[in-house]
Amino acid sequence: MEQLPYNEKVMDHFLHPRNVGEIPDASGIGNVGNPVCGDVMRMYIKVENGVIVDAKFKTFGCGAAISTSSIVTEMVKGKTIEEALSVSNKAVAQALGGLPAVKMHCSVLAEQALKGAIKDYYQRQGKPAPFDIDTPKHEH
Repeated sequence: MEQLPYNEKVMDHFLHPRNVGEIPDASGIGNVGNPVCGDVMRMYIKVENGVIVDAKFKTFGCGAAISTSSIVTEMVKGKTIEEALSVSNKAVAQALGGLPAVKMHCSVLAEQALKGAIKDYYQRQGKPAPFDIDTPKHEH
């Protein structure tokens, strides 16, 4: 049998993704995509009193894209917006026990989807976001 490039935790989040779906009354929605590989992520967050009380995602992409989306939703639930902003693509990959180098861009997309949702949350509050996500920090 051929050895898959993914560890058990990545495979678990791919085969049994957590928090799949939409939040109809989301506080913020982030949309990102990578035209080179075709991965598209949409992340929803529900914020109450500055805390992310729910997070869901819809991802069209490879196993790593689905796994990184899944783990990010788990990582940010119960965190304040400020705490969630510290979730980096490296932290996402680490939480999954590592990703193959050619799939690290998926963790970057997951970070950008989360930051996009947070930026949307700020815009809906009529406040400027305290960061910028318009420039992708990865190469494919």
